[in-house]
Amino acid sequence: MSANKLHEGCPLGSDDAVQTDTVDWDGPNDPENPFNWPKSKKWLLTLTAAFVTLIVCVNGTSITVAAEEINQQFGVSDEYFPHSYWVVTSWNLGAALVPLMGLPLMEDLGVRYGYLISYALFVISVIPQAVAQDYATLIVVRFFAGGCVGLLSNVIGGIISDVWEGEEGRSLPMSVYIWTYLVGTTIGPVIGASVLQRLNWRWIFYIQLIFYGVFFPVFYLLIRETRGPVILKRRAQQIRRKLGSNVYAQSEINASALLQILKEAIARPTNMFFTEWVLFFFTLWSAFAFGTIFIFTQSIGQVFASLYSWPAYSTGYVQVAVVVGETLGCLASFYQDHLYLQSASRNVENPGRPIPEARLYLSVPGSFLGITAGLFVYAWTSHPSVPWIAPAIGLGMVGFGIMTVVTAVTTYITDAYSKYAASALAAIAFGENLFAAFLPLAAQSMYRKLGFGWASSLLGFLALALSFAPVVLLIWGGEARRRSPFMSQVSHT
Repeated sequence: MSANKLHEGCPLGSDDAVQTDTVDWDGPNDPENPFNWPKSKKWLLTLTAAFVTLIVCVNGTSITVAAEEINQQFGVSDEYFPHSYWVVTSWNLGAALVPLMGLPLMEDLGVRYGYLISYALFVISVIPQAVAQDYATLIVVRFFAGGCVGLLSNVIGGIISDVWEGEEGRSLPMSVYIWTYLVGTTIGPVIGASVLQRLNWRWIFYIQLIFYGVFFPVFYLLIRETRGPVILKRRAQQIRRKLGSNVYAQSEINASALLQILKEAIARPTNMFFTEWVLFFFTLWSAFAFGTIFIFTQSIGQVFASLYSWPAYSTGYVQVAVVVGETLGCLASFYQDHLYLQSASRNVENPGRPIPEARLYLSVPGSFLGITAGLFVYAWTSHPSVPWIAPAIGLGMVGFGIMTVVTAVTTYITDAYSKYAASALAAIAFGENLFAAFLPLAAQSMYRKLGFGWASSLLGFLALALSFAPVVLLIWGGEARRRSPFMSQVSHT
């Protein structure tokens, strides 16, 4: 244990002048430092957290295929407005709002216990989803379920940063995480459809409850504390208990009040969103891509049921096409990582470091030829005379594009904003869930009034406009970073 006298004065705010030592790592090879963990331990933790993300995100969209049954049981009508979608809107609102306050607390108090508590509360929230006796109850409990999932699916980014050091080390884990995040959300209707084909809608949640409960002991054993400051704080507490020494971790000495932590967690992302044009447009770009997954939970049912007379549960299986596209996008991201690392050899601004804009190479064709072109293919093959496989191919193209765009935004913002990456990513996550909450509410009316072709084409034109965001940064990215008060602190250090 290394205790260095770095601070004088009581960290607890006492007026008594007491000499205070700070505890630090036992050199660069301290085995308790998460950066020094064996790769096998890092990958076990990363894949465990990614698996949790995959399975809990299913809860958000699996209910969409049961809209007709739920409407009949609770007397809900979708004739003039998609009221059945409020259960998904409330879920996404929870996923948007709860992490703003919950994530800072988890970062400060520790990832392990915050993670396990969030998972336990999520499992508990599935119970009233399964047994709800009225529609209002379902909407309310879905908000809390979404909030827990928002915490579980967003904190993994911090876990990866805690245990994997450097751009090269984090690239593959980040790609795996984003893939599980998107696929878990996309595959929900597929799993819901497979249950609904044989059982009633409540079994969608009963089966989830059993599955989530069975895995809780496994996650309890495998999820470890990854926050370095928290590990050092517990080390200092242990020394104080055993030896009575006046030793504290630096995080204890510099600790902020809880109210201040929460205030900064909300104020900084909000300020950055409205003052950083790069963050503003990238949030719109990523939010639209992510929101498209939820639009498909509405439009696919309308398109395939109307054109091919498929039953409601069968339309859920079409989401597999989007999953295939997302998986291909994940595989392509490995080559994108190679291009990014290769850019270090031609970086004149910061020699030896990869160029942040190199994170965006694959997203350009992914956005133009994936999301945009895929939406147009989906639009103009949605016709009774065209085999169902044709619009499904368009959905697969969109899935490929979604994976490349969300990956590009997440990794670019992490690199470009570095010190402020957590706040920037919080703004993006909030925007993604807000789009996912409200954008699909317009899908029913849009597809009825405009027709299948023009409704999807309208989305295609929006995607086309947003696709120019990475192009602008590939041309003027360096200048944008120099002008930004947040990014400039990273670019020239």
